[in-house]
Amino acid sequence: MSGKKILMITGDFTEDYETMVPFQTLQAVGHTVHAVCPDKKSGDTVATAIHDFEGDQTYTEKPGHRFALNADFAGLNPADYDALVVPGGRAPEYLRLNDDVKKLVRHFFETEKPVAAICHGAQLLAAAGVLEGRECSAYPACQPEVELAGGRFAAIDVDAAVTDGNLVTAPAWPAHPQWLAQFFKLLDK
Repeated sequence: MSGKKILMITGDFTEDYETMVPFQTLQAVGHTVHAVCPDKKSGDTVATAIHDFEGDQTYTEKPGHRFALNADFAGLNPADYDALVVPGGRAPEYLRLNDDVKKLVRHFFETEKPVAAICHGAQLLAAAGVLEGRECSAYPACQPEVELAGGRFAAIDVDAAVTDGNLVTAPAWPAHPQWLAQFFKLLDK
């Protein structure tokens, strides 16, 4: 697998595992990953949250780590990147309100570059208008957003992932092995 240049769009209260694990794993196998957040610069940090499944009706949330961004959002050119990663957590909920973020997301679909989104990352994809006719998994509470955006919600096990064209999605961090394996296949094309 030749090294690719990958963009990760994240923000405050991104899910800890869904940010840290792909960021580190993709670098470990030779890719360059630029983690960015609107209104923040390289060296700034975002707060993360740890979401866990402890038998309640939904996930629990605990404070996570500080995650250091390593690139600037301002002035970035999506054409410089080979792929996009969208972690879950609460960040997609407000990132989807940013027109520049939605424009970036659309670029990767218009150019058919690989995109990996997990958990609540589907909220950002829905807001960007890129799910029409696509199969997309996400945290189950995001099913209405996927369907309202014209997507087909993939109700799969929490440790599974699904690929539809250039898009690989998964319900939550327990799917990392499947989600990343499918993303690697897209990156290797």
